Amino acid sequence: MQRRQFLATAAATALVGCQDASRTLEGCFAGADMARGHALRDLLRGGALPGPAVVRRVRVVVAGGGIAGLAAARALRLAGVEDFALLELEDEAGGNSRAGSVLGRACPRGAHYLPVPGDGAPEVQDLLEELGLRQRVAGRWRYDEFTLCHSPQERLHWQGRWHYGLLPVEGVAPGTLAQYRRFAERVQAFARSGAFAMPTFANFGSNEAPAPALLALDAMTFAGWQAREGLDDAHLRWYLDYCCRDDYGAGSGVVSAWAGIHYFASRHGFAVPDEGERDGEADEGVLTWPEGNGFLARRLAAPLAAAGQLFTGHSVLRIAEERHGVQVDALDHASGQVVRWQAERCVVALPLPLALAVVQQPPPFLRAAALGHAAAPWVVTNLAIAAPLADAPGAAPAWDNVVYDDPTPGGLGYVDAGHQRLDARAALAAPTVLSYYQALGDMQGARAQLAQRPWQHWAQAAIGALAQPHPDLARRIERVEVTRYGHAMAVPRPGRLETLSRIGIQRPTINTSLLLNGERPRALPTPATARLAFAHADWSGYSVFEEAFTRGHGAGLQAAI
Repeated sequence: MQRRQFLATAAATALVGCQDASRTLEGCFAGADMARGHALRDLLRGGALPGPAVVRRVRVVVAGGGIAGLAAARALRLAGVEDFALLELEDEAGGNSRAGSVLGRACPRGAHYLPVPGDGAPEVQDLLEELGLRQRVAGRWRYDEFTLCHSPQERLHWQGRWHYGLLPVEGVAPGTLAQYRRFAERVQAFARSGAFAMPTFANFGSNEAPAPALLALDAMTFAGWQAREGLDDAHLRWYLDYCCRDDYGAGSGVVSAWAGIHYFASRHGFAVPDEGERDGEADEGVLTWPEGNGFLARRLAAPLAAAGQLFTGHSVLRIAEERHGVQVDALDHASGQVVRWQAERCVVALPLPLALAVVQQPPPFLRAAALGHAAAPWVVTNLAIAAPLADAPGAAPAWDNVVYDDPTPGGLGYVDAGHQRLDARAALAAPTVLSYYQALGDMQGARAQLAQRPWQHWAQAAIGALAQPHPDLARRIERVEVTRYGHAMAVPRPGRLETLSRIGIQRPTINTSLLLNGERPRALPTPATARLAFAHADWSGYSVFEEAFTRGHGAGLQAAI
């Protein structure tokens, strides 16, 4: 750490400590119930499970209420299947896309945006059309302008000033810009190859292996690939590391080169900042709401709750595939009783380790997928502020705000929940919530710290990081709420693509010629047995909305047959 940076960090820490001495910081842990998750873990490890007190019958059980489970439930309803139950551990469905509010102000507790989906994700496009966020006007698709992220979208705090975009540009050496161009050329070549798509499994068919060139990228780390390509500029490598932590929860020294390149080549590319783009990414737009992707999760969950098909506070303990059906045992935390659900089929929309723990006599492909799985812990710290903050000079306040070389482990900056307000001037003066993100996939002992550290520890980490551009932040905070995710998102380490694609090739084939609204849906590569269909972003090794939703949609169609 340079002397100037050290002094700035030390001053910020001292400022926070001084201000905290004069007032008590109000806050708490919120969001995911870690104690409930740990109780489930201990119960599953204990061996003998309690017997059922109640038996219920439905046609289909959906185990897991994240985006994949919600998408599966929607697909069932679209296919005319109403006799199903969705079981969710937490008190609200949505998984990593859950939302909340602090002092009545909506804010994300996890995923906070959805890139405008491309043609490789027609299921997501259909959802947005159903919700009125996408419509055809004069023969062209148009997205709701009130949902598209307003400008300025992103800014970077670097060298004491705010700069538009997230890639250092102003005052960098010519050699830095030259490396930006070299990386842009490589990304363009990868994109033109057609080998990168979103969702990831759209790259190859159900019986087609990835090309050897992709497997070669999958065999090395992204940092190793950069070194091989001679991309050693500090600014470029900082930005690429940030992108990996943002999408995968771990840095470029951990994730595979395939994953690092996929981030750019599958969606938004990489544009040289001095040639038309401020932050290095092509401007294809993102959709966002004050509550982040919680907006989408709640819209998916609402009809299920209204129809009595959503059962929150239910921990799935056991899934047993039998000759004539499926048994699913779940602990109802409200009553303390175990409910046995008897069904024809089950959609297992659970994280891979949990699916392996609860599925009796798990199929070989589930064992193989879970064996090499890794997940990154996350922390989301929501800071409610009552008035505008003092701001460093430079670019105007934006939706996404990142601090270059953030001293906090895994720090990714913050998003402003008030950015989407229609009156920009009023938005700058109104109370809002800043959501600060930390991806801890590189941090040793991160899960133990999540369990042991008080909420104040994570609050002070966020305040200390943001005191550099906002020295008055500690004085402005009204309340802090911290959400912890012990296993937030899949980390695509080297070899993961090869493992998942091999499982896909060996996957049993199930007829998906079900007619849906008069149209024949495309056959989706969904891991399945005779009565179980598996759906979760973990099966892609890539925890983003498009992956989870598309896999859930396909599993729902499988279960509807």
